[in-house]
Amino acid sequence: MRSTTIREFAEGDWPQVWPIVRGVVRAQETFAYDPAVTEAQARDLWVEAPPGLTVVAVDGGRVLGTAKMGPNRPGPGSHVASASFMVAAEVRGRGFGAALCRFALGWARERGYASMQFNAVVESNRAAVELYTRFGFAVIGTVPGAFAHPTLGRVGLHVMYHAL
Repeated sequence: MRSTTIREFAEGDWPQVWPIVRGVVRAQETFAYDPAVTEAQARDLWVEAPPGLTVVAVDGGRVLGTAKMGPNRPGPGSHVASASFMVAAEVRGRGFGAALCRFALGWARERGYASMQFNAVVESNRAAVELYTRFGFAVIGTVPGAFAHPTLGRVGLHVMYHAL
């Protein structure tokens, strides 16, 4: 990660972002997106419009991770931010997710959000739960059996929260 840059997503990044998104979604282990999602549908789901932001983690000219962030809900819920992260399978565990999470938290603080909430963290995704906990998030509730994991069966979805 010595030369990693996190920067705003540019349209020319999508050809490198799409394989990351496709791989994560088709694995069906961490995101509740339809595994048959088309490229166009995935782009619409992933690329945030303002006031949200989509970013990429680039190392050596290669996109190795991506994140999207913005208000958790519109109107009366817009003071709470949310974010989602995806990292290429071959570089997981090397700090790209942490860098993207740190970026998202800084982005939310700079914009005056009161907190950040993750609505659906798959409880069996231990790496993500541990990462978010290290950054100050707490599990404030779990919806039992809300996620159909391909090998573990139905597992819970955590709601995780961090006051900013």
